[in-house]
Amino acid sequence: MTGNRTLARSLAASLVFLICSCANSPATTADVRRGDAATVQTAAAKVAKSMVGKRYRYGGNHPAKGFDCSGLVHYSYGEAGMNVARSTTSQRKATRAITASSMRIGDLLFFNQEGKKSSHVGIYIGNQQFVHAPSSGKKVRIDRLDTPYWRKHWASIRRFIDL
Repeated sequence: MTGNRTLARSLAASLVFLICSCANSPATTADVRRGDAATVQTAAAKVAKSMVGKRYRYGGNHPAKGFDCSGLVHYSYGEAGMNVARSTTSQRKATRAITASSMRIGDLLFFNQEGKKSSHVGIYIGNQQFVHAPSSGKKVRIDRLDTPYWRKHWASIRRFIDL
């Protein structure tokens, strides 16, 4: 009986997720149930991966116009049904630090660049890889966390507070 109840809850949560996604009206973080966190995060990571090759644009947050790093996070989570802040600073404030051992697909990776604390953000996609919009003249791409550059600049792993 417990297995049936768990299955029913899972199916209901999936239905809610699909309705939110199809209606193109992102839920707030309060609307995202804790049991659906992995689903939302995985969906956001999948959206981000599908944006690989889109051009970088400062202030950009849409595939047709291009992305900056926080715009890619904002768009990806929005498409996954969760409305998140637009700026890197606001995204950092809306998240909590987690340990590397608890890192999962969809977590945010913050980097210190050019002497600025947590000035760059990417979305973890598993296997020591993340998707991000790097800088002007470049395109959204996948990089590895274990390269010397990213290892040196890696500041924190964070997860949205309500997930």
